[in-house]
Amino acid sequence: MGFRTALATLLLTAVPLTGQPAAAATPVTIAYAQRTQTWQLVLTNGDVVEVPEALAKAPHDAINEGAQAPFLVSGDGRHFLYFRKSDELFVERTLNGKERVVSRQLTAATIGEEWPWVSDDGGYVITGTSGPGLGVFADLRKGKVLPPPGGTDTWSFLGFSPDGKRLLLKKEGRLTVFDRGLRARMRLKTRLGPMALANDYVTAAVPVGTWPKYRKLRMLNLRTGRASGTVTVQLPRGQYVNDLDFDRAGRMIVRSRTGTGMAIYRVSKTTGKATLLRTIARPDAEAWVLPGDDTYEEWTERKSKASQE
Repeated sequence: MGFRTALATLLLTAVPLTGQPAAAATPVTIAYAQRTQTWQLVLTNGDVVEVPEALAKAPHDAINEGAQAPFLVSGDGRHFLYFRKSDELFVERTLNGKERVVSRQLTAATIGEEWPWVSDDGGYVITGTSGPGLGVFADLRKGKVLPPPGGTDTWSFLGFSPDGKRLLLKKEGRLTVFDRGLRARMRLKTRLGPMALANDYVTAAVPVGTWPKYRKLRMLNLRTGRASGTVTVQLPRGQYVNDLDFDRAGRMIVRSRTGTGMAIYRVSKTTGKATLLRTIARPDAEAWVLPGDDTYEEWTERKSKASQE
């Protein structure tokens, strides 16, 4: 959730993580991550940065031995997060920054039992659990791990606002918008299940249909409880709304899996018209991760679109 960064697909010679990105007119960020023999970052200038300290799979003493270890890239393309090999803790860092431990309770032993989400600005991490419910609430800017709101872990996480200042959670049919300190700012009882929260902290996007073949959306006002009419997203035949979010200007952004990778569209909230912004070809790698991806995304699988239909 949150994928507002320019993406490139050129692969050049790998460079060490300590190397400085070449000077450019625009800041160099992470286009995507890929895993071959080790995790690598493909940058928007085409460089490939290896991250050999990141675990690729859960260790032998983990509950889910051999499961793919989460590797995340924040939506702004500036932060990446992984379980490090040295002590199996989950850490966050930037290209030229130092590692910061997210939470000492989040270790490689939890892979497959607890999975993280990161805000677009890379400053906040939430984990879901197989409980159900949520586990860790970590504000990395303040270096704090907070207890679940209300003293209960039975919340489900629906999304961050693009600026990372608000969190949308749901419990027992009630939506609540929290700030980063987990103070409730707005509550609404509804049967609808939004998938994205805008920067006005009031507008939420609700997919309509059956996962994973969403093609319709509604807009929900979290203050009044009113929902717009259903709008059909005008995607090419055979494509669906695999992920959606708002950009910082409040425009709706949709990602849709294609036969060769991923397509990103700007979508009208009133007409459903989809304007193609860019396409990304899937690299020839065992796993790949786009900025803003969750721990698991359907489009990371190798199988082609044709084999799904």
